[in-house]
Amino acid sequence: MIRQSWWKILGVVMFLYVIIFGLLTPLKPGITSVSPITIPSGQELSLDISSYNTRYQDAQQLRAWLKIDSLHIIEASKITASSDNTLKAQFTIPAHLPTRALSASTDLIVDSDSDGYALLPNAVFVSQSKKQLDINAGSQLWQSSVIKDIHQPTGIKFPYRNILNESVRNLFFHVAIWFAMFALLIGALYYSIQYLRKGDKLYDIYASSLTSVGIVYGLIGMATGSFWAKYTWGQFWINDVKLNMSAVALLIYLAYWILRSSMKDQDQKARISAAYSIFAFAALIPLLFVIPRLTDSMHPGNGGNPALSEDDMDNTLRFAFYPAIISMTLIGIWISSLAIRFEAVKESFYINKAKNQ
Repeated sequence: MIRQSWWKILGVVMFLYVIIFGLLTPLKPGITSVSPITIPSGQELSLDISSYNTRYQDAQQLRAWLKIDSLHIIEASKITASSDNTLKAQFTIPAHLPTRALSASTDLIVDSDSDGYALLPNAVFVSQSKKQLDINAGSQLWQSSVIKDIHQPTGIKFPYRNILNESVRNLFFHVAIWFAMFALLIGALYYSIQYLRKGDKLYDIYASSLTSVGIVYGLIGMATGSFWAKYTWGQFWINDVKLNMSAVALLIYLAYWILRSSMKDQDQKARISAAYSIFAFAALIPLLFVIPRLTDSMHPGNGGNPALSEDDMDNTLRFAFYPAIISMTLIGIWISSLAIRFEAVKESFYINKAKNQ
C-alpha cells in the first residue's frame, strides 16, 4: 500500500516542510524607510533610518553609503544607533551632481557587522540648480568612497523585499497554487480531448474531477492574492489588467460547473463539457499571459514588471518555492483521484439501479 501511495505521502511531507521552513525562516535585515527623502546638493544631510530585523546596538562597526551608481558613492561621516532598528546617519552632500539632470536618486546601503548589509533603492533624491551643473566636479566629489569589506548576513534567511516584508512568504502559497492549478487544468484538457476522441465515460469523469479541483485551486489562489494585494497595495482588489483578466478566466471556468449541472442527459453533458473545457483552456492562455503583457500592470510579470527575477527570487526562496509547487500539485491530484473514485462509484450505482428496474 505504501508503494502505491508514495506520491501522496511525498505531497503531504513536502507541504509540511513548506509550512515549517517557509514560515519559520527569518528574513534578512532590511531598510523600511528614511527621512528626509529629498535634499538639495551642497548641504549636510541628517538621515533617520528605520530598519527591520536588525541589531544595530550590538554592532561594533556601522557604515552607510549613498550610491548613485557603481562609480559615484559617498560614505556617511557619522552613524549613531538610536535603537536596534533605527539609525541616524550624517552625510555631506557634494555641491554638484555627476549628471546634467537636475536631480538624481541614490540607493542607501547600511552595513553592520552584527547583521550584514541592507539596501534601500531610490532612498534619497538629491537635487541641484542649473547654476550648479558641473559634471566633472560632480564626478570627482561623488567618487569619495568605495564600498568594500561589506558584511554578509549569516545563516539561512529569506531576502528582505521592501513593501512585501514578511508577506514575501505568500510566494509559497499564492504563486505555487496557481502553478498547481495549471497542472490540473492541463490534465483536464488532455482527458477532455481523449473523451471526444474515444467516447469513454471514464475520461469525462477524469476531466470533470480535475477541472473541479483546478477551479477550487483558482479560487484559493485568488483569495491569497487578494490578501497579498491588501498588504502591498492597500486594497483587496485594484483595477489592474492582470487581476481583471484572472477574474474573467476564473468566471469562464466557473461556468463549467453551471453547464454540467444544467444538463440531464449524461452523454450530452460529457460531450459539451469536454468541448467547453477545451475552449476554457484556450481562453485562459491569452487572458493570463498575452493581454496583461500588452499594457501596464502592477502585478509582477506584466507591463515590464518582472516576475520571479533575481530581484524577487534567490536560492533560499527556491528551497521552499519549488517543493510548494510539487506538493500542491500532488495534493491536487490526490483530491482529484478521490473525486474520480466517488464519481465512478456513483456512476456504477446508477447503472446497476437502471438495470434492476
